[in-house]
Amino acid sequence: MRITQGQFSFLPDLSDAEIRLQVDYAIGRGWALSVEHTDDPHPRNTYWEMWGLPMFQIQDGAAVVYEINACRKACPGHYIKVNAFDNTRGIESIVMSFIVQRPDDEPGFRLDRQEAAGRQLRYATHAYATERPAGRR
Repeated sequence: MRITQGQFSFLPDLSDAEIRLQVDYAIGRGWALSVEHTDDPHPRNTYWEMWGLPMFQIQDGAAVVYEINACRKACPGHYIKVNAFDNTRGIESIVMSFIVQRPDDEPGFRLDRQEAAGRQLRYATHAYATERPAGRR
C-alpha cells in the first residue's frame, strides 16, 4: 500500500532532478524549507522528526538537496518529506509538502470496525508499522 500524503503522492517517486525543480520553485516564491522524516506515516501523525533546522532565506536549492541526501543516508528506512512554509502573513503556513523517500517495504494500514451503542459504527485506522518498536519499523 502506497502512502498518499502531500503533493505528488499519486505519481511515481520524484527523481533528484525533479525534487530540485520543486525546491527551486519554492525558493523562487520566497518560502522557507524544511526536511522531516518518520517511520510511522499514520495520517494523524502530523509531527514528523525535523532534520536540522528550517532553512529560511536560502538562495540555492543545492543546500536543500544536500540536507535531503544527508537525511536519506542517516535514515534509509524512513519516509522523508520536504515542507515549504509561507510566512508572508506573519505565520508559518505549509504551502507545499511532498515525500522524497519511502522505505522499500511500506507496511500499510488496517481499518478496524467497532460496534457502539445504538447500532453506531466506529472506525479506526491501525498502522502496521506500530506493531514493531520504534527504530525497527
